[in-house]
Amino acid sequence: MKDSPFGAMLITDLDGTLLSSDGSPTKQDMDALLNLGQKGVVRVIATGRSLYSYQAVAGNRLPVDYVIFSTGAGVIACPDGRLIRKIHLDAGAVLSAVHIFMEFELDFMVHQPIPDNHRFVYYGAGRDNPDFHRRLARYSQFCQPLDHTVSRIGPASQLLAVVNHDNSASVLKALWSKLTGYSVIRSTSPLDGTSTWIEVFAPGVSKSQCAAWLAGRLDIDKEHVLAIGNDYNDLDLLEWAGTAFLVDNAPDMLKNRFASVASHDQGGVSEAIRLWQSDFTRFGMSTRMEKDSCQ
Repeated sequence: MKDSPFGAMLITDLDGTLLSSDGSPTKQDMDALLNLGQKGVVRVIATGRSLYSYQAVAGNRLPVDYVIFSTGAGVIACPDGRLIRKIHLDAGAVLSAVHIFMEFELDFMVHQPIPDNHRFVYYGAGRDNPDFHRRLARYSQFCQPLDHTVSRIGPASQLLAVVNHDNSASVLKALWSKLTGYSVIRSTSPLDGTSTWIEVFAPGVSKSQCAAWLAGRLDIDKEHVLAIGNDYNDLDLLEWAGTAFLVDNAPDMLKNRFASVASHDQGGVSEAIRLWQSDFTRFGMSTRMEKDSCQ
């Protein structure tokens, strides 16, 4: 277990928050993360990406201490990549959710348990859904169609349905009423930036619940947690954290709920960190961060 001498934690989303439009963090954001590490602040990435997908874009290049991946279904410690938490749906729960998705005639994937959750089977309802087929093409070496023997399906880390944005609200509302024993989370497709992904996990899986678990493990009060995000699947994390910011490229309908900082292309993460640090100084909190910044 890694202790935080400061007793504080930064949690930032990855795509559209820490990573800029070209897929890399800005220099000011990297410098800010390095500075927090020197002050003993625990640095965490919370992403919807699978572990495989996260490692493909980030590897060990980002100066962080933990990665919450698959929207909270798993956690690794860095830099060694040690898996310290994983949660999955049992076979019965998966089968029930599959039947509901088929009832709604959704295009969806069923992902294997962690750490192999970049592998999946898929079901297509036969409609025009470019984003669904785009994801199949991207993971063509790791996926295969869901055959008719769905009763033999095993445990899974999650199900993921790709829904056209125009009817996503009604589909999501209906699924929430049907899938009451699951964690159902909405996110915007990182592939086309428009389609809606509806992800279904085991109860207790979300960015906020995983962050609470990690903060408890490290004995960090949530009032000393800064969260930064940009999309719908960050909402529960932003609502949970003691301090929260949205980067400016977030959907407009979210911006009236949280304070905004610069976009992911203009160092929004580093701006949020500066504002957070100034709050500690303003309220006279006796912390290692405050002492270090005064030296």
